[in-house]
Amino acid sequence: MAHDTTLSDAHAEHEHHELPTVFGFWVYLMTDCIIFGSLFAVFAVLRNQFAGGPTGKELFELSGLALETALLLVSSITYGFGMIAAHKGEIKSVQMWLGVTFLLGLGFVFLELKEFSHMIAEGAGPDRSAFLSAFFTLVSTHGLHVSCGLVWIIVMIVQLSGVTAINERTMNKLTMLSLFWHFLDIVWICVFTYVYLASMI
Repeated sequence: MAHDTTLSDAHAEHEHHELPTVFGFWVYLMTDCIIFGSLFAVFAVLRNQFAGGPTGKELFELSGLALETALLLVSSITYGFGMIAAHKGEIKSVQMWLGVTFLLGLGFVFLELKEFSHMIAEGAGPDRSAFLSAFFTLVSTHGLHVSCGLVWIIVMIVQLSGVTAINERTMNKLTMLSLFWHFLDIVWICVFTYVYLASMI
């Protein structure tokens, strides 16, 4: 009886530790929403301040943007497959799907950096106009978040290499990474629609 009570207390203490962690991550995502909301508001104010420089219609190419969007959206699907595998306890499958998600995210970052370098080479850098300053700040902030997500994915792949079973703590880490990754997808859809498409109309 005493042994059972000890186990019950330990389990309750473990849950008490994990729940604030997940809640804290939700709080972090809310602060990220405020950051991106502020950047979208700044872009809305400055979107027509070209200072005689190129406009979004002259700069943006829909084909490249469509590929970037496809890579990021598909990466959310592959991460979803990884979570399904995690719930089944299939560690190797989780690592595989995380690896695929990483490659798709890496492709997205590569295309974004390629876009930035091309624009800067054409004289359309962030110092050219207020419009471009707001554009580079917003889009690069999202890209930085994706890059952080890629580092997180690598960390999870490495951590999973040293375990034989997915415990609750590891599952919480995967869940929080899932929330973060899907959040970035939602932000990108807003960027793609409001920053790119609206600027090309």
